[in-house]
Amino acid sequence: MNAALALLFSAIVAVESGGDLNAVGDRGRAVGPAQIWEITVRDVNRIAGTRYTLADRTDLAKSAEMFRLYTDHYGRRYGMPISDEVRARVWNGGPNGPRNAATLKYWRKVRAAHSTISAHVGR
Repeated sequence: MNAALALLFSAIVAVESGGDLNAVGDRGRAVGPAQIWEITVRDVNRIAGTRYTLADRTDLAKSAEMFRLYTDHYGRRYGMPISDEVRARVWNGGPNGPRNAATLKYWRKVRAAHSTISAHVGR
């Protein structure tokens, strides 16, 4: 994962769980630092031929790789290179997330977290 994508993933984690590796949300359906659903794990395994397990959702490195694989795959629908906004909105709203106005609020939160993290990293 390149530095720019790692920074975006850090912002996603900040918004999703505040960095809690064992976070559980969405009535138990979203787990881990990136709040990954079971269906997302299955989809990543189908797309990439991987063998991630539900337990892998609490592993930061494996969550980051699932994020990259998922957003690479579905983000391409919206042009190349894949923007941070498209990646965030795909992560929040699924394959059609960038078409869903409801994901704009999420993108704004991620963008703000990204700015905050960037400012601290640049010091």
